[in-house]
Formats: sequence, structure tokens, C-alpha cells
Amino acid sequence: MNIMQINSNSLYNIGNSYNIKLNERETLVVEDDPLDKERVEAKKLSKKREKETQKAEEIQKKSQPNELSKDEERLVKDLASRDSEVKAHEAAHQSAGGGMTGAASYSYQQGPDGKMYAIGGEVSISSPKGSTPEETIKNARQVVASAMAAGSPSPQDFAVASSARMMEIQAQQQKTKELQEQRDAQTAYSTTATPDLTQKDKNFPSLDISA
Repeated sequence: MNIMQINSNSLYNIGNSYNIKLNERETLVVEDDPLDKERVEAKKLSKKREKETQKAEEIQKKSQPNELSKDEERLVKDLASRDSEVKAHEAAHQSAGGGMTGAASYSYQQGPDGKMYAIGGEVSISSPKGSTPEETIKNARQVVASAMAAGSPSPQDFAVASSARMMEIQAQQQKTKELQEQRDAQTAYSTTATPDLTQKDKNFPSLDISA
């Protein structure tokens, strides 16, 4: 209840939502209109229900994806197929890498349904030279196996495999060279270590033993 004092000569505009009466003390008392209070409460309740309805609609909208057009559905299907293909491709590289491959990284595209789909990927692979030709050959063959593991190798896969095969050829040549050097060293050692029995040692004169 709002109470205010006014003079008899004063004119106040207090609106249409109030009842005005004089109490026993001849003080002007402004009381809220009961009907107006009901209207205010009804309005508050209506707004509350409106917010609850809007919130429920938003939850339902999030739980149920928007309907897609036929073209959008085809695009989503193609993106999902590409996503599976890319991830299977990189997984094949990793599986055949024998610990020489790193983690896969992907490039993504957002579909009409709001989801992200992998449309490209790569896996790093190391091709270290070994401490021996045999070890280098082993590493090179592992790289080739990893590069060609996917069902449909990419041009980059072929390039990596070709580089690894060249490394294997060079290691094979090095191995052949080392084996030849070992044979030559063995031959030279055999030649110098075996005495010539056809020559007589000058320090020991021959003896003519007759019966």
C-alpha cells in the first residue's frame, strides 16, 4: 500500500489502476486495484509458461536434427563414406609401419548435419639408415610395406615406397661391396700365410742319406 499526503488544492494524475478513498484521518490512501493485481499475476504466469514452452522446443530441436534436403542427405552420405575410407587408409599405414609410423592427422569438412568428417589424412613414417647394410635393408622394406599397405595407395604413397626401394638397392650394393672386400682379404691372407714347399730353406742344407 502506498500512502502519500496531498493538499486539497492539488491535482494529481495517478492513473486508472488505483482506487482512491479518504480514510478516517482524511489522508489520501492509494490502494492497488485487485483486478489489476490479478491481471499482473496472470501476465507473469503467461510469460513463465511461454519461457517453459520455448525451452522445451529448443531441447526437442537439439535432440532431433533438422530435416535435410535430398541433396544434403547425399552429401552427408558421401562425406561419411569418405571419412571411413580416409581413416581406414591411415590405419593401414600405421598397422604395417612396425613402430616406424607416427600419429595420423586429418583435415575435416563440416557436413549439412553439423558433424565434422575427415576428407584427408596423413601418417608420418621414418626411414632411418641402419648401422649395417642388413639393418638398412630391413628398415627400407618396412617403409615399403607401410606405404603400400592401403588398398588404394596414393601418389604420395608410391613416392615414399620408391624412395625406400632406392635406399634398399644402395644398401644391397654396400653389402655386396663389403662381402667382396672380405673375400679379397681372406684370399690375400691365405696367400701370405701358406709356405711355398717347392723351395728349399737355405738355412737347412739338404742331406744325402744313403743306405
